[in-house]
Amino acid sequence: MFQDRYVFSQIVDFISDYEAWGNEPKNTMAIIGVARRLYARENDFTIELKNSVYVLDSTVIDLCLATFKWAYFELQKSAVKIHTQLDLKGNIPSFFLITKAKTHDVNFLDILEFEKDAIYIMDRGYLDFERLYTIDRQQAFFIVRAKDSLSFKRIYSNKIDKATGVQCDQTIKLKHFYSQKHYPEKLRRVKYYDTETDTRYVYLTNNFEIDAKTIADLYKHRWQIELFFKWIKQHLKIQIFWGYSFNAVKTQICIAISTFLLVAIIKKQMKIKRDLYEILQILQVSQFEKIAMQSLISNVKLQSPENNEQKQLKLAEF
Repeated sequence: MFQDRYVFSQIVDFISDYEAWGNEPKNTMAIIGVARRLYARENDFTIELKNSVYVLDSTVIDLCLATFKWAYFELQKSAVKIHTQLDLKGNIPSFFLITKAKTHDVNFLDILEFEKDAIYIMDRGYLDFERLYTIDRQQAFFIVRAKDSLSFKRIYSNKIDKATGVQCDQTIKLKHFYSQKHYPEKLRRVKYYDTETDTRYVYLTNNFEIDAKTIADLYKHRWQIELFFKWIKQHLKIQIFWGYSFNAVKTQICIAISTFLLVAIIKKQMKIKRDLYEILQILQVSQFEKIAMQSLISNVKLQSPENNEQKQLKLAEF
């Protein structure tokens, strides 16, 4: 298919010819849509639910204070923040927003369009009852960790099996004046003890249908977004910024995330067995090789790291 063509040109042709784009503009959101379709149910998410399941979280990208004074964050450093909605049925980001690091996580909820019957999993940083009520009114569900200071009135307690780790499953109403004003409906409060970490968790949700253990299991999957952030920071490092404005920084981060998505699409479409980082390494040093891309990626040998240096690539003989 790609014989005797530069690898860089093959990637361009692959993107241009790929029929799944349809008439969508070839931007980051279009790439996200393709990647999500390819990776639907292609991970370790084993909870059987018809609902879409998303995790919301953010990560901070550090910048040089001397160069990016407009992005001053704290402790004499500058930074921007990537707010991300990760689709757990595929571990592909379905939406992201780049802001200055001082922007609070909860503001991300103001721009999201919540999908009907979808479940949104969040940590305590997103506990804002007015915004959570917006999710409820849009007929979507949320699971969020409760704060220790939560003031509530218990209405009903469901039967539980403590052998599963669930310690209580309650229907409650909020007691604090402003909390009750912002969220006047009933909530479900689930307390869970995790034997692996010896930690007790308390969750709030507006979903009264799924069992309490499933709520705890869903929240455990929130760590998938932490793994995604870790992968991005480790393997898509931005050493030099091409511009110094806020828009330039956003553009370059979008390019980095788009790179991750494009490599994921190529891996799936070409049925490549290597992991994403290995494919990135190979493409990085082989952009102008006159070798079919699939053959190149399959035959490159990776040397083991020596003296704690980063892995180097050694092209196999063809």
